[in-house]
Amino acid sequence: MTRDEFDVFCSELPATSHVIQWGNASVWKVGGKIFAICSRWGDGDHQRIGFKCSDISYALLIQQEGMIPAPYLARAKWVQMERAGALPDQDLKAYIVAAHKIIAGKLTKKARKELGLAD
Repeated sequence: MTRDEFDVFCSELPATSHVIQWGNASVWKVGGKIFAICSRWGDGDHQRIGFKCSDISYALLIQQEGMIPAPYLARAKWVQMERAGALPDQDLKAYIVAAHKIIAGKLTKKARKELGLAD
């Protein structure tokens, strides 16, 4: 998934907002809280995609080649793709959707309702 494809996909999720921060990172939020990032962290020119995940997904993903605990965010159960193709696009999209749901689920009922995400 390219950065442009990542941005288009994230923009299609409900109640999202997008900012560029941390030296040109594409940061996607729901209710002001980050759920996915595409950036060039550390050395190298290739992009890296990071996202929030469940405890179980975190434990499984960090054992997979090309996936690591996300720098600075691992304690909050974030993972980062170290190389393109570490996850098939279909799987990556499913994890991004799950990340969106996890973060949206942590918002207050009032905030979810205001964003049109109420149950």
